[in-house]
Amino acid sequence: MILVETLNSVRHQSSSSSQPELPAIEARNLVKTYRGDVRALDRLSFRVEAGAIFGLLGPNGAGKSTTVKILTTLSRPDSGEARVAGLDVLRDAERVRHAIGCIGQKSGVDSEATGRENLTLQGRVYGLRGTELKRRVAELLERFGLDQAADRVTRTYSGGMQRRLDVAMGLVHHPSVLFMDEPTTGLDPEARADMWKEIARLAREEGITILLTTHYLEEADRLAQRLAIVDRGRVVAEGSPEELKSELRGDTIHMELAQAEDASKAHSVLSRLEELRELVIDTRTLYARADRGATTVPIALATLESAGVKVASVTVARPSLDDVYLRYAGRSFREADQGGSR
Repeated sequence: MILVETLNSVRHQSSSSSQPELPAIEARNLVKTYRGDVRALDRLSFRVEAGAIFGLLGPNGAGKSTTVKILTTLSRPDSGEARVAGLDVLRDAERVRHAIGCIGQKSGVDSEATGRENLTLQGRVYGLRGTELKRRVAELLERFGLDQAADRVTRTYSGGMQRRLDVAMGLVHHPSVLFMDEPTTGLDPEARADMWKEIARLAREEGITILLTTHYLEEADRLAQRLAIVDRGRVVAEGSPEELKSELRGDTIHMELAQAEDASKAHSVLSRLEELRELVIDTRTLYARADRGATTVPIALATLESAGVKVASVTVARPSLDDVYLRYAGRSFREADQGGSR
């Protein structure tokens, strides 16, 4: 009954012509601090429109999972506000739980139960019974290609099959908002591609709002209609992938030095070149931007050679989300992901 009332409320809000449509998800100035004075979230804010795929992109430790825990009522912020499906996550926590589905980083599948049993139990938790429950379970097993393995214990499933079952379990009660926390971590390339197709289909055909956290740059670029780049618990940039990349004028130049100890000297001599801007160093890799990369590279190489610095490789490319992260966070995504955010 609570689920029906919640969904009817959300539909009524979205169909009202007298006021603008409410966002499906909204976070305002969320702050969360853990023991040891670790600031996981530092006034984090963003909003997600209904029916969109929204990406939270950031390295490990950036605050993505903490954000999802707060939005799904599993944790409380120290301060700030959040609403999901038009409901306050603190005051209306129970109604929020009925309006959302959640797929965590770790599988929620019971490995000693069959696929059918996992889905049936999940449906009962949300109040489904009898013919309605059997029909919904059968529908999801077929949709996710699990009907032939439905009565096998899930410990015999592949990683991709278990992940598909996780998604099916998150959808059993017809949620209006779906949270997917690192949904493709550990999957092989084929299983990851299949998951991308299903995520896109859920938003396109069923109108489900999806919040996707990921530290895969390609995943965010391919799936998210809009994304927020998170670093050290803050949103440092927000927009569509194309909007964010188009802000970076010109080409990106990556130089791998032959010896890491030459990095400081290379940065010093290259910083004097007018053709280069936004020069950043990461171990023995130099990142820079140039209006005309193809003509600037020979100048940069000659400058390094005259300084006795050897270069192992050079690439010139159009802007990527890694370059966007570099601009706003002041370090490469690889550096942040390997070292953690704090």
